[in-house]
Amino acid sequence: MDLCIAAGAAALTLATQAFTLAWTHSVEKTEWQEHWEVTAQGLDLVEARIKGSGAGMEPPSDAVLQDGWYVYRPDGPPLAALRLAVSGATGEGWRLCAHGDCTVLDDLLASATAGAPAGTSRGGPYGEIVLSVCER
Repeated sequence: MDLCIAAGAAALTLATQAFTLAWTHSVEKTEWQEHWEVTAQGLDLVEARIKGSGAGMEPPSDAVLQDGWYVYRPDGPPLAALRLAVSGATGEGWRLCAHGDCTVLDDLLASATAGAPAGTSRGGPYGEIVLSVCER
């Protein structure tokens, strides 16, 4: 399975079976991480981590504190698509990590489309970034 990433006119395929999505909460400035698997059923959220707690971002009751992170396993079905809002309020924007490398999603998308503007997940023209399992 491959991961498809699309926003506006930019689109790319990433050959990976798992990835981590990371971002900074816009109000509390706290790091969040979600570990996803790319499966035939869709994108499956297998673990989430929050570096602290605060207004509107309390960890669930089954979360375990490990090395300063609240770690838990969300319970839900795989998603056909994961839609990421682009507010520009978080500074760096959405970060995607796969195969030991991390990059800001708008930088990845800008490199995939000639002439695409940089800074898109930092409040630029995309509006949203959509992650999904690529159809073969």
